[in-house]
Amino acid sequence: MAKESMKAREVKRQKMVAKYAAKRKALKEAGDWEGLQKLPKNASPVRLHNRCKLTGRPRGYMRTFGISRVMFREMANSGLIPGVRKASW
Repeated sequence: MAKESMKAREVKRQKMVAKYAAKRKALKEAGDWEGLQKLPKNASPVRLHNRCKLTGRPRGYMRTFGISRVMFREMANSGLIPGVRKASW
């Protein structure tokens, strides 16, 4: 499990990116690079990092499901993810 502070920090970044998205787009179209640099660092979408919705694990994230590989495997083996089953050939 990730620390609650790390999860909270990521949520805070997502809110800030959403807040400054329109302003950021306008500055980019105008070519105002100095104005862009004056925006907060966390307003940049590049600083976002995908995390597992259940555990907050930062690595092994599966975009399709929004969870980490570890949780995916546990849930798939338990039959909690519809349409997913263990391969055998």
